[in-house]
Amino acid sequence: MTGCGSGDSTVAKTPQATTAGPTSAARASGPPAAAPTSSTSAAPDPCAINLGAPAIARAVSELPRDPRSQQPWNPEPLAGNYNECAQLSAVIVKANTNAESPNTRAVMFHLGKLIPPQGAPETFGFNGIDTSQCTGDTVALVYSGGIGLPSVVKFRWNGNGVELIANAGH
Repeated sequence: MTGCGSGDSTVAKTPQATTAGPTSAARASGPPAAAPTSSTSAAPDPCAINLGAPAIARAVSELPRDPRSQQPWNPEPLAGNYNECAQLSAVIVKANTNAESPNTRAVMFHLGKLIPPQGAPETFGFNGIDTSQCTGDTVALVYSGGIGLPSVVKFRWNGNGVELIANAGH
């Protein structure tokens, strides 16, 4: 703070810096300046779907390696509805490999926090999310093998963990 104080006295003595004085004062009053900044950022609403959330990359880095390729998972989601306000949301990631058909898996979140693999049913092989069938506590994961109709499997947050609630093809 004393650094700012001595800077302010210098500002007062220098005519050019007088215009910098109000700017410094505006910076010091952080909350009003922060409000417009946050409203213009990429994700102003914490309850909006945000596939670029840092929590996703952090969670993906904690996952055990892909059992088939022994590679880590690519933190960039192929699909998802990650939302830190949802009881249950998910992203689809693929193994970080150059294989023609890398393994995929769903990574599930409760209120934006990773649900550890032991807290959710097995989610390998899913390669999409049917957002039209998702709700705040339900995620509809899609498996499309390229042959036949895709399968949709629904998972629900039951208050303590994730449970399988429906398995139906379209």
